[in-house]
Amino acid sequence: MLRLTFSQRALRFNFPARTSRGALAEHVAWYLYLADDATPGVIGLGEAAPLAGLSPEFGAHFGAAVADLCQRFNAGALASFVAADAPAFVGSGLPSLTFALETAALDLAAGGRRQLYANAFSQGQAALPINGLVWMGDAAFMREQIQQKLTAGYSCLKLKIGGLDFATELAILAEIRAVAGAEKLTLRVDANGAFTPADAPAKLAQLAAFHIHSIEQPIAAGQPAVLAELCRTSPLPIALDEELIGVSDPARQAALLDEVRPAYVVLKPTLLGGHAAAHHWIALAEARGIGWWITSALESNVGLNAVAQLTGQYDVQGFPQGLGTGQLYHNNVAAPLHIEHGALRYDPAGTWELPD
Repeated sequence: MLRLTFSQRALRFNFPARTSRGALAEHVAWYLYLADDATPGVIGLGEAAPLAGLSPEFGAHFGAAVADLCQRFNAGALASFVAADAPAFVGSGLPSLTFALETAALDLAAGGRRQLYANAFSQGQAALPINGLVWMGDAAFMREQIQQKLTAGYSCLKLKIGGLDFATELAILAEIRAVAGAEKLTLRVDANGAFTPADAPAKLAQLAAFHIHSIEQPIAAGQPAVLAELCRTSPLPIALDEELIGVSDPARQAALLDEVRPAYVVLKPTLLGGHAAAHHWIALAEARGIGWWITSALESNVGLNAVAQLTGQYDVQGFPQGLGTGQLYHNNVAAPLHIEHGALRYDPAGTWELPD
């Protein structure tokens, strides 16, 4: 018989992680442990870590939802369970919990070794290129992060913008370009919806002068007609991020992409409903000639590993993914993930901590 239990951990940031929505000092993660009485000591591990201001299930009630999931699961006296069963079992409106149960099921099926998929990344044979994430802060803090990332050998930087005076942010971009030209360094920016429909066109035009690869979510989600016009007229490519959250009906997903026609979509499995949901968005995007990349959403190393191994199912060499969040916390779950020259690597022979 299968058994599902849980624990939680308050992850503490090394610094206040700021976006245009505010600053985070800690992030609570919930861990699911899936075990089978037939294989004692083998545990499938998954993580649900909803984000304030983004995840539809975030709030004081989430702990009760986790406990209820475990109670329902164990009451079923299940002899088998596969990842494909997770979305229906969890139900709608709980994307991070679906992601956690899918991950735990994949892990248990593969022997509880945190190797969810058999691909070159999970087997330690290839690294995944990632962008170096530069968080919002005062100008000095952002400059310090930029220098650290350049020294570490990143070929792609992603800057959170919208938290400082826009003129200051443009000056920082000018400094980066003075050090590293467009042929040496790819620049992405993420506005997290900070621009207004009125000021977005002018700001996009100013950003274009710095040879920006793309901008994520320039205006707040929920304005598809405005966003479609921006995508049509913008001098730099626009990527959808928050716009995808909560859009779970396949017909609505297709209609959104057909209306807005973005250059890219940014896929966060924790926010979109898990592994299967990410695969579906990728299929929709590729069918329309829309580019994509996968991004972690401030999970601990348990969730990051799952997102990275999912990413490893695709050929993303040469196209940096958003998987550089594993060094954010004082008390992260110890895992054999490390960053080397702007790429994430996994050591399948390494040691994992089992969070409690």
